[in-house]
Amino acid sequence: MQWYKSRIAFIQRVFCQSMQSFCVAREYDIRYNRRMINSKMLSQCLCQVNKCLLHNLKLNPIKLAALSRRIHSSVKQLSEYELTEQTTQKSETKKLPDSTENKNFGRLHVPVMMEEVVSCLSPQSGQCFLDMTFGAGGHSTALLEKASNITIYALDRDPTAYKIAQQLSESYPKQIQALLGQFSQSEALLISSGVEPGTLDGVLLDAGCSSMQFDTPERGFSLQKDGPLDMRMDSDRYPDMPTAADVVNALDQQALASILRTYGEEKHAKKIASAIVQARSIYPITRTQQLASIVAGAFPASALYARKDLLQRPTHIATKTFQGLRIFVNDELHELFIGLKTAEKFLKPGGRLVALSFHSLEDRIIKRFLHGIDMTEKYNLGSKQKIRQALKNCSKEEDTHEFPHGKSNSKWTFIQKKVLTPQAKDILTNPRARSAKLRAAVKL
Repeated sequence: MQWYKSRIAFIQRVFCQSMQSFCVAREYDIRYNRRMINSKMLSQCLCQVNKCLLHNLKLNPIKLAALSRRIHSSVKQLSEYELTEQTTQKSETKKLPDSTENKNFGRLHVPVMMEEVVSCLSPQSGQCFLDMTFGAGGHSTALLEKASNITIYALDRDPTAYKIAQQLSESYPKQIQALLGQFSQSEALLISSGVEPGTLDGVLLDAGCSSMQFDTPERGFSLQKDGPLDMRMDSDRYPDMPTAADVVNALDQQALASILRTYGEEKHAKKIASAIVQARSIYPITRTQQLASIVAGAFPASALYARKDLLQRPTHIATKTFQGLRIFVNDELHELFIGLKTAEKFLKPGGRLVALSFHSLEDRIIKRFLHGIDMTEKYNLGSKQKIRQALKNCSKEEDTHEFPHGKSNSKWTFIQKKVLTPQAKDILTNPRARSAKLRAAVKL
């Protein structure tokens, strides 16, 4: 209990800082007519955090027994699912070595849509690029092999990826410069490295989690293997940064439901949040499979793998819960938006931006940014709403006559008219690429 008290003040500050991300993400949500969180509700959530920590819920013995049976029965089903996933996981990425000293470490990673990325960036000799999510270096290596004498600034917030970038720079002297930091820190890092705004020829932004992070149980991103419930992309760089375990044990039911609904697009957010609050009153939630079992325990056994992915493979009922917590812990949506603005600032006119996304929240931010649409503007408006919005915009600014219903003058021209998706052969090689979407544009 003393451990929770010592961290509660910091978690509250992080939760307050995430309010802007909540408000922006609300506008990105594809089901806009759902009831979204508002500032008043978030304030009420924060006021109840201390009560949640100092007060254990009194459960009905019958409900408690039923909850325990569901949790323990789901553990067995989760173990069976892991056995079937081991074969699939081997085909997604080759096994990574234990040590980063291996010089071919980056080559063992299967980059997403590598041919399309290289084609859209179209590297030429002497050009300068920024890889904002270096990962295992698959895309950067492909660019280096495509054109000679190019310079790549390799940015990543993960210390493991930073070490790989340093290692790759030994194979490509003076062509790779490793940078350790988040998107929000990229501007300062670039300037300190001697890069002036408006000088880059291309920027690659591969949003989301890397395969290395998913395949390392100790990082706590995957529910397939047991590990500490961490999910911090920065690893231990910021010891005071709340982990996913801190979030599920500290925030109240209403706040947890808001996180799962907004960031995980989980329609059963209330039910899952209730199960989490009930379970943590018995014991703290500290492991990935522990959380997966708790979520599974809130549903009938038949619903455990009822959901299907884009390849029609069964997915665990807790997948969206893990996604929502990961996005919240790392403030991914806000970081993505800052990263896009940094890319625009440092690209020269005619410079190219290639952005990869893996779920609708990310893709919607990228799409709106490139189209020059206000992030707070509603989408899928009805005809009457469009007319009202257009009239409102016209009355405010004269130049909005050419860009009705919330559009502003875009600073980009698209390389491809439509969003690109992986080819069938790419999905067979790397099934994790199944949901990828690539948008590429040239800065005007």
